[in-house]
Amino acid sequence: MMVLGIDIGGAQVRAGMVNEKGAVLASRSIPTPADLESFVPSLHDAIRWLLEATALPAGVGVGCKGIIDPDSTRVEILPGALHYLEGVLLSDLVGLPMDVPVFADNDARVAMAGEMVWGAARGRANVLMLTLGMGVGGAVLANGRLLRGHGGVAGHLGHLTVEPDGARCACGNRGCLETVFSARAIEGEVWAAVHRGCASSLTRLFREQPQLATCRTIFQAASEGDELAREVVSKAIRRLGAALAGLLHVFDPELVIIGGQIADAGSMLLEPLREEVWKRSRGLLAREVPIVEQQVPDRSGIVGAAGLVMGSR
Repeated sequence: MMVLGIDIGGAQVRAGMVNEKGAVLASRSIPTPADLESFVPSLHDAIRWLLEATALPAGVGVGCKGIIDPDSTRVEILPGALHYLEGVLLSDLVGLPMDVPVFADNDARVAMAGEMVWGAARGRANVLMLTLGMGVGGAVLANGRLLRGHGGVAGHLGHLTVEPDGARCACGNRGCLETVFSARAIEGEVWAAVHRGCASSLTRLFREQPQLATCRTIFQAASEGDELAREVVSKAIRRLGAALAGLLHVFDPELVIIGGQIADAGSMLLEPLREEVWKRSRGLLAREVPIVEQQVPDRSGIVGAAGLVMGSR
């Protein structure tokens, strides 16, 4: 069986045909269009190319940021550059025959769906997932079901308040988790320190090539002993660990999965995170909850979206 997975991101829309083993057979990426009028033909062109390269899929899964109604595939809330998709049925954008079912959900839940079919959440009933990137996404598997809540907002773990008087978040709140742990937060803290004149091996990079001064380079500098980078990374991980320890007491999961671009830091992120979480949670839990990296190797969102279809069968 073959299904079509589509990931709608702020910079790119990615689509690919995925088989029952979770392998991407063919894929296509396009720059995310600036408006709905150009979005539809661009997506249709990409899908047409995939159909010519493979065959008609048994189903379609779509992952997208924001609040998505999985029953109708309607985009309920989507701030930012993709605001023009609000109110749109994602199933209407695909343009395939009516007998090809279309499933859609928030991108973090889609990542969890992939892990449920092919990854670390397979065969599990209670799992937390955090996707760490420019923001912080999340998904909760509770008693074998993806938690959506009354209005579809459940799982937005990045908007847990960790500092009541902290920095303003894009959501309008202050002190959300993603204001203290995210690629933007980590990059912003290093840039502020460099701007103040603090010594760092990153100073020249941030001033002369700021487009290369990413979270990845900061973790790399920290691993090489840069004092400023190590301080910023360590502080961010402590904050993430504190928030995650609290979440463990709320959901009592079997497992925590860490995904997203920051997860590429591997043991440099996971080892201190495990230590921080265990230190803060062992009093009540009396067991160390495994914290593991996402097992689905595809980070494009295509395989996760395909998991929506596979998991429905």
